Amino acid sequence: MKALVLSSGGADSTVCVALAVEKLGRENVATVSFEYGQKHDRELICAQKIADFYSLKHFVLSLENILKFSDCSLLKNSTQAIEHKSYADQIAEKGEGKVSTYVPFRNGLMLSSAAALAQSIYPEEDCEIWIGAHADDAAGQAYADCSSEFTQAMDQAISIGTYGLVKLAAPLVKFNKAHVIKEGLRLKVPFELTWSCYEGHEKACGKCGTCIDRLNAFEENGVKDPIPYEE
Repeated sequence: MKALVLSSGGADSTVCVALAVEKLGRENVATVSFEYGQKHDRELICAQKIADFYSLKHFVLSLENILKFSDCSLLKNSTQAIEHKSYADQIAEKGEGKVSTYVPFRNGLMLSSAAALAQSIYPEEDCEIWIGAHADDAAGQAYADCSSEFTQAMDQAISIGTYGLVKLAAPLVKFNKAHVIKEGLRLKVPFELTWSCYEGHEKACGKCGTCIDRLNAFEENGVKDPIPYEE
């Protein structure tokens, strides 16, 4: 079995990389990241660092042309600023539904592209595409493409479209963020090489939704987050 792990250079996807290496051996694991018109390239740099740390082959695919019409606040062409509030506060303020950092069908695009890549590099071999979606991101429908319903539907579509050779693995989909970090600590994940912040500064902002979730998850595990944050 081969594994192709979607790697954003963040905490969740890096835990996925470590899990895949533990289960299948590094010789059977590769990673893939995506250029989608994001405001900064920190996640791409970190994804390469993670691949290097685990000695994995790493691919980069572009979705930028597809998403250039979106006004999502994560994208460089957006007119919107990134909100400096927790996801819980955003949902409490505006009600359940997508947050401003939801990139239109991004996980669907990434999984479909990864399935095509898997069929290209492992044409006759069984392959799992691993994604680090977890329950906190799906809560309140903030990111609908992180839900277990979504990953199950994509698994079925990918399997049908690849003649049963490619399947989807979402090992964290029922975990909350604190559980993801706990699993990463068990696996000795190099969290110091990861980047979760939506801003592209030298240090993480500590104020955007993903920074707040990450800091809280480390705190719940009684561990200090090893990356630097702005004062």
